[in-house]
Amino acid sequence: QIQLVQSGGGLVQPGGSLRLSCASSGSFRSNPTIIWYRQRPGKGREWVAKYLHGPVLDYSDIVRGRFQVSRDDANDTFYLQMNNLQIEDTAKYYCNWWSGRQFYWGQGSQVTVSS
Repeated sequence: QIQLVQSGGGLVQPGGSLRLSCASSGSFRSNPTIIWYRQRPGKGREWVAKYLHGPVLDYSDIVRGRFQVSRDDANDTFYLQMNNLQIEDTAKYYCNWWSGRQFYWGQGSQVTVSS
């Protein structure tokens, strides 16, 4: 059974950094792409970063220049490095992966930015 396991997240002050990871025990190698989403309090889920074939990296305007998505081929893990975090980045972050047949979601990682 395919499971996406996230780690990272936590509480950070404005201007701080955090890194999220998303792993799946080798499943990602069949389609090494990922989309990171987040859901802010009272808001719908929005995408923030994409790692596509190539790789081609894409970011939403809100996070471009501050977030970076990457992949570790050896560990078959994706990362979301988040720098210069702001209060409005407070959200639950999810990784999303398409297997070719269905979408899988990570369990979510809470990121709280507060002074």
